[in-house]
Amino acid sequence: MIIAVFGSAYGVEGDPLYESARQLGRLLGSAGHTIMTGGYCGTMEAASRGAVEAGAHTIGVTCAEIETYRPTGANPWVRQEMPTQTLTQRLDLLTRQADACVALPGGIGTLCEVMLSLNLMVIGAVNARTMILIGPAWRATFDAFFNANDGFVPSSARELVHFANSPEEVSALLNKSLEL
Repeated sequence: MIIAVFGSAYGVEGDPLYESARQLGRLLGSAGHTIMTGGYCGTMEAASRGAVEAGAHTIGVTCAEIETYRPTGANPWVRQEMPTQTLTQRLDLLTRQADACVALPGGIGTLCEVMLSLNLMVIGAVNARTMILIGPAWRATFDAFFNANDGFVPSSARELVHFANSPEEVSALLNKSLEL
């Protein structure tokens, strides 16, 4: 199964968020999953690193438009690079090719990946898949959004989003969803 892990370009080895992302990659990789990330540094690197350390395959979806302002190239833990020209092409691959998605804490790009993934499921452009968001900020963000827009968001959309506080919870939720 390919699991897209959305995350930040921030964080370095030793930071708690980096190490949590690394543990997530390790747990998912140990379960035999392929990890797909945006391919760059930070928590994307950490998830890829953990997966490779567990013997799993990793895919990094990189983008020429990102390279114009951050010319770092794919992180060293990417085993298969999927280069794209535009951010839109990159988002398309990340949100449509995975069998499940997990979001670590992140910024605007991570929020974009999460919302696009959710919207594609809501409109039926992709099959419903497991979506797990890690950390209290995601729950607060979605609770505020859903509550403020109650009449515009169907309950079926709300049911697509699951929350976790740790890599271990993600693994348990993912395993549970695979049993269904």
